[in-house]
Amino acid sequence: MNPALRVISPGLLTTIQDLGRSGYQHLGISVSGALDPVSLCAANALVGNAPGAGALEVAYMGPTLAVEADDVRLAFVGAKASIEILPDETASAGTLIGTMESILLRRGNIVRIGSLYDATTLCMAVEGGFDIAPVLGSVSTYLRGVIGGWQGRALAAGDRLPLALNTATERDEFRLIGLDLGAPARFRVIAGPQCDYFSEQTIARFFENEYTVGADSDRMGMRLEGLPLDHLRGFNITSDAIAPGSIQVPGNGKPIVLLADRQTTGGYPKIATVISADMPALGRLPIGTTVAFEPVTIDVAVAARRKLLAEIDNIGDKIVPLIHTGVDVGTRLSDSNLISGIVDGQGWEA
Repeated sequence: MNPALRVISPGLLTTIQDLGRSGYQHLGISVSGALDPVSLCAANALVGNAPGAGALEVAYMGPTLAVEADDVRLAFVGAKASIEILPDETASAGTLIGTMESILLRRGNIVRIGSLYDATTLCMAVEGGFDIAPVLGSVSTYLRGVIGGWQGRALAAGDRLPLALNTATERDEFRLIGLDLGAPARFRVIAGPQCDYFSEQTIARFFENEYTVGADSDRMGMRLEGLPLDHLRGFNITSDAIAPGSIQVPGNGKPIVLLADRQTTGGYPKIATVISADMPALGRLPIGTTVAFEPVTIDVAVAARRKLLAEIDNIGDKIVPLIHTGVDVGTRLSDSNLISGIVDGQGWEA
């Protein structure tokens, strides 16, 4: 049987994502890709993959997966979560592990990811990646278009996600230190491009007020709850191109920040656009979070973009050896008679 991760339960929304399907928006095909590309690149770095390799993006509540390979190396970066490793499907308890580090699992081990907190998404990278053919150069899942990823959809119970490697490489495990995944106090934006559809007072109110991430937000758009914005010249425009981070204001006056699965064109006026350097942090925001914006210049946006790309390129500098007792989790679980309770992962880390 080919190596795979078998989905026992899929979680609320688990998809395969990479850095996106660029170059096809003129054909009406969305870019998609990870909501948080920084965490994607960091998780891939921990397992030795190329930065943009396809990984699992877990949203809100994670899946339960069974290892059907001789062994597999995983890494989790992004939201904090309860991540438990069980020796097999018959076990009721296992070992809790942390994010920001790699881990080696054996055939039959179970990965159980619980609810996410402090962020919306968690990236799970697998050494070697998934053995899945790209669509238009990407393995990202575009849910509305039903293309890419695993059969163009979120994971479902019973899926077997094929792995490129049946055996992980022989190497030590590593962890990330000093990677800042915090959100800024205010997200930086470039004003417009349709500022003329709003009065100066409305634009000032947009920057003065705070908003709350709404429960109906998804990978396409982050819907913001707060004081509605008034239109000066109506809320319909001739459809034009949608950039990542565009903040549309539809007829109800409630802003929508367009994200990874955004449409390629839109007909609502856009009061501002979140700069690209702040989009990964924006993509992490959970429902109910307070968010505010501040205007910056193009020069500031360009400098911030360069700084972000340099930080991603230098993620390897933040990777250090993971020091522990020398026994991997798979072996420890197999040798332990776990009947009830939870074993703290810190018990085997130095």
